Amino acid sequence: MLSFQLSREQEALRALARDFAKKEVRPVAAHYDRTGEVPWPVIRKAWEVGLLNIQVPEEFGGGGQGVLASCLMAEELAAGCAGISASIMINDLACYPIVAAGTPEQKERWLRPVCRDMRMACFCVTEPGVGSDVASMDTTARREGDCYILNGTKHFISNASIADYFVVFASTGRGLGHRGITAFVVERDAPGLTIGKKEDKMGQRAADTAAVMLEDVPVPVHNRLGEEGEGFKLIMGTFDRSRPGVAAAAVGVAREAMEQAVQYARTRKQFGAPIINHQAIMFMLADMQKDIDAARLLAWRAAWLADRGERNSREAAMAKAFAADTAMRVTTEAVQIFGGYGYSREYPVEKLMRDAKLLQIYEGTSQIQRLLIGKTLL
Repeated sequence: MLSFQLSREQEALRALARDFAKKEVRPVAAHYDRTGEVPWPVIRKAWEVGLLNIQVPEEFGGGGQGVLASCLMAEELAAGCAGISASIMINDLACYPIVAAGTPEQKERWLRPVCRDMRMACFCVTEPGVGSDVASMDTTARREGDCYILNGTKHFISNASIADYFVVFASTGRGLGHRGITAFVVERDAPGLTIGKKEDKMGQRAADTAAVMLEDVPVPVHNRLGEEGEGFKLIMGTFDRSRPGVAAAAVGVAREAMEQAVQYARTRKQFGAPIINHQAIMFMLADMQKDIDAARLLAWRAAWLADRGERNSREAAMAKAFAADTAMRVTTEAVQIFGGYGYSREYPVEKLMRDAKLLQIYEGTSQIQRLLIGKTLL
């Protein structure tokens, strides 16, 4: 039977995340947006209350939650600050390939420290010349005896500067396309691994982003996740689980922008009445509300399918594209409702607008999501 009722456990998680965003994230969001510093105090508090690594299995110290639970958390944290939310959520993105393809020994070796000792991880796919065309990646892994030698550069990698473990995807057969991509876990102290300068971004500035350079990096064979050539499937499977969470984060950003716009429109007067009473403003707010609700439902459906073990590639792409585009549109309209004040950093909507743009870009642009959706119709 179809139901939109959350379980008692899910309601409790959402309440925890909402309270955390209110008390720990919102008060410092402007500071970290301004400075671009890593929000270590907030990350540590998230770890202490159980909001870090929530999709890692309980047996390794994680939260043992599903994708829908992650969506509930992502919406609330992103409403507080999308950059801080991304810093917290990246660990689950990076850990999933280990959960999905790791041996029992690999899971014990990497997942337990991530949860027990608050170790950070990152997911290394994007390259300077290769973004959405994952199958054409240039990073190579050449086997020499009991090691692979990795060479290449990964670009725009979230949490790269602070990661202890790097889940790196490289080609073990350049002429094989997606069939040659293989996954490895590279530890931070591996010789030949260096981190580039931190990116000075337009939005989501609290989220650390940098390049990862690999120059003749030796990686033991026992650090390979799965078999050679299984990396592309692992990337796509990871995105099917992470894109609903990105959609939910977009819902959080859009929801916060709408709430700010409603509050302002109730108090701002023009032509003798609060501007919320003018039909032009009322219709803008109505469109915000309906699209935010639709985006949330798309995200929840994609997450629900993933939690049931069903294929959700199309649904995840639909949720991510619609929610990200909604967040960009809603935040832009919120700035418009604020007028000149919306363009000032004294008001929060300009930050929300800057943060929203990245949601249309990472983990597959809105155009790539449309391509994925379209291919299912052929």
